[in-house]
Amino acid sequence: MDTPKHHILEEIEIDFDAERVCPSGEMGAALFGWPWQNLGSYKYILFGPLLVEFISSTIYETRQCEYSWCIHILILCSLRGVVHQLWSSFDSMLWLNRTNRLSKRGVDFGQIDREWHWDNFIILQAFMASIILLINPSILTNLPTWKTSGIISCIFFHIGLSEPLYYWLHKLGHSSHFFQQYHWLHHSSKVNHPYTAGHATFFEHLLLCVIIGVPIAGTTLIGHGSLIMFYGYVLIFDFLRCMGHSNVEIVPRYIFDNLPILKYVIYTPTYHFIHHKDMKTNFCLFMPLFDILGNTMNEISWDLHREISSTQGKKAKAPEFVFLVHGVDIKSSTHVPLFFRSLSSWPYNTNIIHLLLWPASFLAALIMWAKSKTWLLAFFHLRGKLLQTWIVPRCGFMYFLPFAKNGINNQIEKAILRADRIGVKVLSLAALNKNEALNGGGKLFVTKLPDLKVHVVHGNTLTAAVILNEIPQDVKEVFLTGATSKLGRAIALYLTRRKVKVMMLTESTERFTRIQKEAPLESQSSLVQVTKYQEAKHCKTWILGKWATPSEQRWAPPGTHFHQFVLPPVFEFRRDCTYGKMAAMRLPDDVQDLGFCEYKMERGVVHACHAGGIVHLLEGWSHHEVGAVDVVQIDLVWEAALRHGFKPV
Repeated sequence: MDTPKHHILEEIEIDFDAERVCPSGEMGAALFGWPWQNLGSYKYILFGPLLVEFISSTIYETRQCEYSWCIHILILCSLRGVVHQLWSSFDSMLWLNRTNRLSKRGVDFGQIDREWHWDNFIILQAFMASIILLINPSILTNLPTWKTSGIISCIFFHIGLSEPLYYWLHKLGHSSHFFQQYHWLHHSSKVNHPYTAGHATFFEHLLLCVIIGVPIAGTTLIGHGSLIMFYGYVLIFDFLRCMGHSNVEIVPRYIFDNLPILKYVIYTPTYHFIHHKDMKTNFCLFMPLFDILGNTMNEISWDLHREISSTQGKKAKAPEFVFLVHGVDIKSSTHVPLFFRSLSSWPYNTNIIHLLLWPASFLAALIMWAKSKTWLLAFFHLRGKLLQTWIVPRCGFMYFLPFAKNGINNQIEKAILRADRIGVKVLSLAALNKNEALNGGGKLFVTKLPDLKVHVVHGNTLTAAVILNEIPQDVKEVFLTGATSKLGRAIALYLTRRKVKVMMLTESTERFTRIQKEAPLESQSSLVQVTKYQEAKHCKTWILGKWATPSEQRWAPPGTHFHQFVLPPVFEFRRDCTYGKMAAMRLPDDVQDLGFCEYKMERGVVHACHAGGIVHLLEGWSHHEVGAVDVVQIDLVWEAALRHGFKPV
């Protein structure tokens, strides 16, 4: 049997190491770095002069015609950013394109940081255009909106000059000298992404200015320019560059089956993906014709495209582990790679972008509530195992609407059944998806679906262990809220075994008595029921399992430390006290393809219940972890987590 082309390509994959190919001493080549790189994200102030000129030209009408080109450049730069953002969002639609992905790896934090300023070239090209238009500002003002001859001329200039020039320069960039001096930076991205298209040195983008400028300047100089040509060529150029660097094959095979000549005219994501694997082939800009003429086309290009673009009977690799989450609130719902890859690679923090998008996010949440089902959000690999995060299309506040309960449980049940059907080994319920009042900590599903092969877990055993191991051994008393929850009960019972006095805030004597009876006889006196926050005003160790308002926090004495297992975390109101973060653990060092932060967690850190589910998988445990937390298992799970390389935060 013939080996699939995709596997052949994996066998010839080049393990590219930027530090090995280009020692640090060679990273300072002339024109390697960007002139404004020290500005960081403040670089966008460089657009300020254009904006000022446009505003001035609007105020002084005599200059309006002369400086109208400023607004054209600003609009075009914005549209170029939108093109790249839309491609990035498409690349992150894992539920839609997972079967047609070229590389099965994910974009990790390192690549995201390296590509952070992918849009530098947009600023550069805006500068270059501004210089030309400052010399002759009437160029754009005298252009017609549309001119068919100009469109045709632009195409001929592109094919006759830009394509062969790029091919020659790109091939030169892969020569030993120029690759080690410059082009290695572009290939340091291990997974293709639309932003990778802009990830290159200042020198290379200067050359690209010439390539993209020749058709526009040439067409304008011969008198056939138009605004549509100006906008259209630049945006189509960006569109095709993003397409070629996408990690998803979108060009269907039947196009080339029906019109074989198109194989010479347009490349595909697969075609350029091969170049990033086998860097001696497939150098063209957009037209494989020039690789054919230069005898540099990889022989498996079109067979591999046919294999990857064929979706008939194709299934994506099933994960071994799924973490089933939900949205926290409307504002933070855009903190996912689907919207902004860069922002989601850092812990969530409210900024102007989230606030501006709130109306759109709210509308999207309502639409998803009505129409959407659970979808794939993110993934990473650990020790050869694929671990995914799925999201229930609900926000936190919806879990407290009485009429929404059945719909949410229905969504969770469908996700569990789907995981069971595709062969997932462990599905871990996050946050409110395992709410006691909602489904008994997942017990509802295990009872209703007794034949499940997937193990449903809430991961709270490890959450309890994390919280308990944060409490100093010499603590003699604690104040506990949320005491009758799964975690509250487990923490209270565990601490009584350590002879710690636990003041449980609860107005339900019946529930308190029930928990007290579960404690060993000699430890039952360690549990004390309180009904008001002020009854704990002398205790300096508070464990918050439910939201505490500033007025409730004020009863804590100075120097109190607030441990918490409530989502979202409480406001850090007291300046004379300290606050613990959400129970979490740092992933093992050998985790791969991680590029997404869980809510407010640091990079490489996950919620403790997430880690608990992964430990369940790595240990190969065959039981469901639902309902009440087994206090006896807390130390066992903690030791297993440490043994597998998880670390306390």
